[in-house]
Amino acid sequence: MPESALTPAVLTIAGYDPSSGAGVTADLEVFRNHGVLGVSAVTALTIQARSGVRRVEPVHPALLLETLELLSNQVEITGVKIGMLARVELAATVTKFLSSSRIPRERVVLDPVIRSTSGAELLDPEGVRLLCDELLPRVGWVTPNVDEAAVLAEKETSDRENVPELARRIAKMGAPGLNVVVTGGHLDPPDDFLLEAGGVETWLPGTRVEATSPHGTHGTGCVFSSALLCRLVLGDAPVDAVRGAKEAVVRRLLDRPTGGSR
Repeated sequence: MPESALTPAVLTIAGYDPSSGAGVTADLEVFRNHGVLGVSAVTALTIQARSGVRRVEPVHPALLLETLELLSNQVEITGVKIGMLARVELAATVTKFLSSSRIPRERVVLDPVIRSTSGAELLDPEGVRLLCDELLPRVGWVTPNVDEAAVLAEKETSDRENVPELARRIAKMGAPGLNVVVTGGHLDPPDDFLLEAGGVETWLPGTRVEATSPHGTHGTGCVFSSALLCRLVLGDAPVDAVRGAKEAVVRRLLDRPTGGSR
């Protein structure tokens, strides 16, 4: 099929959550609410719900690679969101896929899912190292929460005053052009910090809301990163894209559609 005949779509590479609070099903809902066609490649099956993650069963790396290759031949992938990778072999598979693709780096968003709120390991230590050394240089955006940022930057503290330095350390680990967003859901107030590729630093203020969604706060990181990808694909500038993603999280917490008009 000639490339001009392919249908544009965004891709989520993440785990499957049977409760649809997180993972590929949550991402696809965000894509749809933004009016963007979405496709998905599953990295792992999980047993989880709002109460937490009970079990993770990674897929075979060959299955993931075959899925990615088929999708890239059938649709024009205009952007990618990467979520839970589970094992080093799957992180290596995604790295290999990105290395051979022509997807613009500025439309590849990495949500470095390392551990669930309930304490379950969602990426093994070898996978974290590969993510830092090989995958991070192939993405244009990374969206750790404050605890994940501390792990990536190899710092013990994730206090608010240290967030800018964490972001700068992570930026140096990537290739030129990397934008870093440290999400502040664990901070009070829940402000997000954006370090743009050009060095501009911006705090985006947030207000804590009482979640009325049946999912509670489960999956908010997935919603943020997938909404960020949508805003970028739709043409938003960095600060506007982060602000739009932040608004999508609030709508999710209040059980409202997570899309947004342009």
